Amino acid sequence: MAERHAAVLGRPILHSLSPILHTSAYRHLGLNWRYHALECDEDRLQPLLAEHADWAGFSCTMPLKRVLLDVADEIRPLARAVGAGNTLLPGSRGGWIADNTDVHGVVAAIRESGVAPRTVTVLGAGGTAQAVIAALPEFGIDSCAVLVRDSRRTSALRGTAERIGILFDVGDLALDAPGLDQDLIISTLPGDAADVLAMRRWRPDQAVLDVRYDPWPTPLAEAADRAGARVISGALMLLYQAARQVELMTDRRAPVDVMRAALRAARPAAGV
Repeated sequence: MAERHAAVLGRPILHSLSPILHTSAYRHLGLNWRYHALECDEDRLQPLLAEHADWAGFSCTMPLKRVLLDVADEIRPLARAVGAGNTLLPGSRGGWIADNTDVHGVVAAIRESGVAPRTVTVLGAGGTAQAVIAALPEFGIDSCAVLVRDSRRTSALRGTAERIGILFDVGDLALDAPGLDQDLIISTLPGDAADVLAMRRWRPDQAVLDVRYDPWPTPLAEAADRAGARVISGALMLLYQAARQVELMTDRRAPVDVMRAALRAARPAAGV
C-alpha cells in the first residue's frame, strides 16, 4: 500500500497534539499514512497546498481558520455558515474542500461532560468562537453573551450569528461582567488572555469549557474546579474534532477510544 500523507498547519504548531491523535488512528486502522506538523501562516497556505496537492488532507489551526475558506475550491455548508473552518480535504477533481469539525468537537465535548446549559457566554471572537456559536442550536439555545477585549473585532462573529440564527450581546471582558453568571462559560481566548478570570468567584452550578489544553489545567480551569464548577478541557474538544477529521480523510470510522488512550498517554493531565 502506497504511503499517504496528511498534516496539521498553523503557527505556532510544534505544541499541537493532533499528530498524536491522527497517528494513533491511522495505526489502528492499518493505514500506511504519516501525519506531519507544518508551520504555515496565511501567506504560505496557498503555495503549500499547491506543493502537496496529492496529500490526503490538512487540519488547520490558528491563524488559518478563516483564510482557508479563501483558498478552498469548495466550501461545505457548515464551514460556510460558520465563516471559518479547520479542515481541508482533496476534491475528487482536484483542488481543496473546506470543512469544519470544530462544531462537532464542541458539541461532543459538552455532551460527554453531562452539561445541559440553558444560558451560555462565549469569551473571544475568533474562528473557534464562531464554531461555538454554530454549536449552540444543538442545545436548543438561540441567544448568548459574548465577552471580548476589543468590541470592534466582532464583525465576523456577528456574521456567523446571523447565518446560524443566534442573537448575542457583546460586553467587555472583565471580572464583573454580567455574562460570567451564565450556566456555561466557553473560553476561546488565546494565550493567557483568560487568566485574569481566575480571580473570579465561580459557582458550583456553573460549567467552564476552556479550549486551551496545553498546559492544562489553565488558571481559569483551576479556579472553576476549586469552586466546584464542572470543568471541560479543550483536549476533549480536540479529540472529537480530530476524530471527525479522521473519518472525513479516511472514509473509515474513527477509533475514538484508541485516540483518547494515545492522548492520555502523551498528556496524562490533559483532562480527557
